[in-house]
Amino acid sequence: MKTISHKINHFITFQIANRILMGIGSLLSPFSAVSTKPVMPNAQFKWANLLEENWEIILSEVIPLLEKQSSLPNIQDIQPAESLLSQDNNWKTFFLQGFGHKAYKNRSMCPETSVVLDEIPGLLTAFFSILQPGKHIPAHKGIFKGIVRTHLGLVIPKKGECKMRVGNEEIRWECGKVIFFDDTYNHEVWNTTDEIRIILLIDTPRPYKYRFIQKINQYIIDGITNSIYVKEALKKNEDWEKVYYQVLS
Repeated sequence: MKTISHKINHFITFQIANRILMGIGSLLSPFSAVSTKPVMPNAQFKWANLLEENWEIILSEVIPLLEKQSSLPNIQDIQPAESLLSQDNNWKTFFLQGFGHKAYKNRSMCPETSVVLDEIPGLLTAFFSILQPGKHIPAHKGIFKGIVRTHLGLVIPKKGECKMRVGNEEIRWECGKVIFFDDTYNHEVWNTTDEIRIILLIDTPRPYKYRFIQKINQYIIDGITNSIYVKEALKKNEDWEKVYYQVLS
């Protein structure tokens, strides 16, 4: 009973925090230095070319991870809140950074990728997102408009339906191409093919027109970083790394 009560309180607190963050994000939205539409032009982000120019190097480091992909964590193993979206073993992850905290052991497996990531201004989160054939991620929303999400296509099925809807816009990933979007819009993902889909998922702070707005945004991001939800995810990833690398050694 105590565990159930804890989970309920955890969920209620998350929902309240989510509503507050969504409200603050909306208030800051008019001051955004980049588009506030669901999908944003790549030209608004100077480091878009950095990812596209190095995508094959990044791909070469993710491929070896697939040899033991069954040992990779499910998204809900690292971020328990994602159990609302996925409860099976068909959405695997490999974290390189979580809200500014580097996963050093994982990064040692992807040194060239890590060098590229460290050139991205204000990098918050970066992980490989691996969807198994037939996987569907139901419609959901992110928590804060002050963060921009980026996908870099790495392994994309050529046949069948492998796509994402953000708001009313449909996205079909391409190998070596980046997509910037606002994940606070309702979005949904499908991989109804018989192949895996791999992207590099990145979160960065949204740029704003005024320095004081940027400071407010960073203050909020710092608060998220120090929240129990992020700390719990970081601890779970550390625990997974310990077990995973003990087996490898």
